[in-house]
Amino acid sequence: MCNLMNKDKEYVANTYARFPVEIASGKGSILYSTDGKEYIDLGSGIGVTAFGISDEEWVKAVTEQLNKVQHVSNLYYTEPCAELAKILCTRTGMKKVFFANSGAEANECAIKVARKYAADNKGEDYNVIITLKNSFHGRTLTTLAATGQDVFHAKFKPLTSGFVYATANDLESVEKLVKENKVCGILMECVQGEGGVIALDKDFVTGVEKICRANDIILMIDEVQTGNGRTGELYAYMNYGISPDVITTAKGLGGGLPIGACIMSEKVQSVLGFGDHGSTYGGNPVCAAGAISVINRIDKKLLDGVKEKSDYAFKQLGSAKGVESVSGAGLMIGFKTVKSAKDVVNQCIEKGVLCLTAKDKVRLLPALNIPFETFKKAIDIIKEVCEN
Repeated sequence: MCNLMNKDKEYVANTYARFPVEIASGKGSILYSTDGKEYIDLGSGIGVTAFGISDEEWVKAVTEQLNKVQHVSNLYYTEPCAELAKILCTRTGMKKVFFANSGAEANECAIKVARKYAADNKGEDYNVIITLKNSFHGRTLTTLAATGQDVFHAKFKPLTSGFVYATANDLESVEKLVKENKVCGILMECVQGEGGVIALDKDFVTGVEKICRANDIILMIDEVQTGNGRTGELYAYMNYGISPDVITTAKGLGGGLPIGACIMSEKVQSVLGFGDHGSTYGGNPVCAAGAISVINRIDKKLLDGVKEKSDYAFKQLGSAKGVESVSGAGLMIGFKTVKSAKDVVNQCIEKGVLCLTAKDKVRLLPALNIPFETFKKAIDIIKEVCEN
C-alpha cells in the first residue's frame, strides 16, 4: 500500500487530499481496496458512476464501440454522437447539443451562447452573467469566475470579467443586479452541490425564470452534478416546472468516461455557427456510446427507486442522534453533524463506507441503482458513527 501512495505523492500533482484507501476493483456499489477490504460506495466518483462500478450494460456498450472506432475528429459524422444528441433533445424538449469533455467545458459553452445571443440581439455591451453566491461551476478561469465562492478565487486573479453574484433564494438581489448591469444570462444550480447540497426554493427558481423572460435574458441551468437522474427526475430543473434556454450536464451522463453536454433550446439553437466553438474530443464515439447506455436506462422505475431511497435516507438521518440537519434532493444528500464532517467520513471509512464532504457537511452521492439493502446497511453505519 505504501509503495503506491509514495509513488502517487512523488509523481502526481499535489492537488488532492486523498484518503488512505487504494481502490483496486469493484462491482456495483461495492469497492475493494488493494488489501482486500470491502467498501460500500456512497460517492460514485462524485456522482459519476450512475449505475455503479463495472456495470455490464455500460461495459458492453463501451467495448463494442471500442472495437469499431475509438475516435475520429469532428470533421466526420459518427452514429453515437448523433444518437446521444437526439436522445437528450427528445428527453428534454431541447433542440441542439454541443458535446465537450467536462462540466466546466459545458458551462464555458453556455456562457459563450449567452454572450453571443446578447451580442447578436441586444448589443455587445450586454455581456454580464449573474450567478449565485455559494455556487460552483468549474475550475477553468472563466468557470471559476462564475463560481460564487471567494475561496476558489484566491491566488488565481485576474479572473474572467463579467460575472456578478446574487444571493440564493433572494429574488430582490437578482432584480437589483439586472437593473444595475447589462445582463445577458443567469446561470444557476437548482441544488448547490459543492456549496453544501442546498436546494433552491421553488418560488425563487420560477421567479428567476420570469425575470429572464421579461428581460430577454438567457436562463442557464447547471446540471453537472444534479442531472441524469440524481435528484429523482431526469434533470433537477424538472422538479421546478421551468423551461431553461440552456442546460449543461456531465458527470453521471458518461457513467465513468469524460463527457459534457451543453443542451440548447429553440431560442438559442442557432446562436453558435461554424467556427464559433469546438472540442477535439467532444462527442467522442466511445464516451457517447457509454452515455447512451446510461441515459436510456434512466426511466420511471429507476427514478421512483431514487425517490424511495431518498425518502428513507432523509427520514433515517433526520431523526438520528448527532445529525443536526439534512438537505438536498433525491440521492444528492448533505447532512450537518455534531462531529466534524471530516471525522465522520474517516470513521465511516474505517467501518467500510465511503462518503464525501461538501463544506461542513457529509455528502452522499450513491449510484442511482444501489440495492436498497446495501443502502440501508450503509445508512445504519453512518448513523452509528454519528451517534457515538
